[in-house]
Amino acid sequence: MPDIALVIMARYPQPGTTKTRLARIIGDEETIHLYCAFLTDLAQRFAVNPLCDLYLAYTPVEADYAAFMATLAPSLGQSMRFFPQQGAGLGERLHNAFHWMYERGYRRTILIGSDSPHIDGDIVAHAQEALDKADVVLGPADDGGYYLIAMRRPHDVFRDIPMSTNQVLQMTIELALRQGLRVCTLKTLFDIDDLPDLARLAQLLRADSSLAPATAARLATMKEFV
Repeated sequence: MPDIALVIMARYPQPGTTKTRLARIIGDEETIHLYCAFLTDLAQRFAVNPLCDLYLAYTPVEADYAAFMATLAPSLGQSMRFFPQQGAGLGERLHNAFHWMYERGYRRTILIGSDSPHIDGDIVAHAQEALDKADVVLGPADDGGYYLIAMRRPHDVFRDIPMSTNQVLQMTIELALRQGLRVCTLKTLFDIDDLPDLARLAQLLRADSSLAPATAARLATMKEFV
């Protein structure tokens, strides 16, 4: 089997817990439809890749995520694997996901969020290559966080870092450097947290819908972006 794992950190979409900042503006139902489109695009892009195995780390733990994803991407069910996120906060869940993959024999693990359906295969390939020399690879998000983190071993670069702030990336780099780890950063992307982010994505997909076809199709039905 490949020794590289690509893990999407995902949740089971439910009212009140899915993209809440966006849901306050466009409503829970539309937000859930959009989030499902994000997951569809990510699965279709990364499920069939001979160089890495695709996993979805999901929350809440009681969700039947395999059955849920089978409704979004029926032909890809055998190409995806699933495990529940474990931990009290996002940092702990990320750290545990790296441990989970390392214990199963993967020597390179790449974690991405589910909030950037336009992440392309080149970015993941660059992360794989960067791990030849770096201990920690980060894909900066332009809000000060990161949309990707990759490591060969489960280093703790998450402890005491307040997630969902504009200092996450910088604090993560500083913590890694204090441990003597080599850090590499990739190109900066944006993720989708609120309506301006979604408008930016809609503009991007109008120019090239192939970046996220299911998301582009969903946005085309929304009055805000028609």
